[in-house]
Amino acid sequence: MLSIWFNGALIFELLATGGFVVYLIRQDKRIFRYSYLLLMTGFIFHSVFLVYQYIALSPNPGQNLRSIFSFFSWSIICAYLLIHLKFRLMVLGSFVAPLAAFLMIVSSTLPWVEAPVGPVVSSIWLFIHVAAIFMGNGLFAIASLSGIMYLIQERSIKKKKLGAFYSRLPSLASLDKINHYSLLYGFPFLTVGMISGSVYAQLALGTYWQWDPKEVWSFVTWLLYAALLHERIAVGLSGRRAALISIGCFCVLLFGFLGVSLWLGGYHGFKP
Repeated sequence: MLSIWFNGALIFELLATGGFVVYLIRQDKRIFRYSYLLLMTGFIFHSVFLVYQYIALSPNPGQNLRSIFSFFSWSIICAYLLIHLKFRLMVLGSFVAPLAAFLMIVSSTLPWVEAPVGPVVSSIWLFIHVAAIFMGNGLFAIASLSGIMYLIQERSIKKKKLGAFYSRLPSLASLDKINHYSLLYGFPFLTVGMISGSVYAQLALGTYWQWDPKEVWSFVTWLLYAALLHERIAVGLSGRRAALISIGCFCVLLFGFLGVSLWLGGYHGFKP
């Protein structure tokens, strides 16, 4: 049953990716609507898969690499669907869907881990921790993608390369707003994720903080995003610098998200 929902999500998200790429080329709103519906259908399949996996097997979504990539893909799509409700920037899907589909492809190549976990790992605090962290990561991914789009569009304007492709990208002001709002909503999720993780660590390990490599790197990431958000709100940072810094912060986040757990060890290390 799990494989049916997972494969359904993968297929629909791949179809949506193809549709969004075609939309980027042809700029036909009907193609966007079909692609959006395909992505929504894939998201529903994906959501059912995650719920069924949690109820049937009680696994922590961050327990193994297959779940990590799958849940990260889901969170990016979820963040995009929420952002789209506010900004209605259709071309953003042409950047988001390929990333989400790529993560699902990576997830599909990894082995299943279906063994139920113990009651400590099934703690509601761990669930809140993982869910909040992933939602924050999904929104930060949108911020980074909008930053990349901003740099592409800005470069095309400076070099006066206003061809068909560049004319399809949103305005610099719109991309900057997406970057700002993604950071604004992503940071509280990251904060809740870190606090709930500390509460869980106290319950499971007897201490709020163990200087685990993942804990240290997560705190560094939180500080970087806190500084970026402060600069955006209090100082008025925007434009190219904001785009570059948000991309840099996301690179730090990715290393802490995967690299630290894979290469530096600690109790946050991933299972195969």
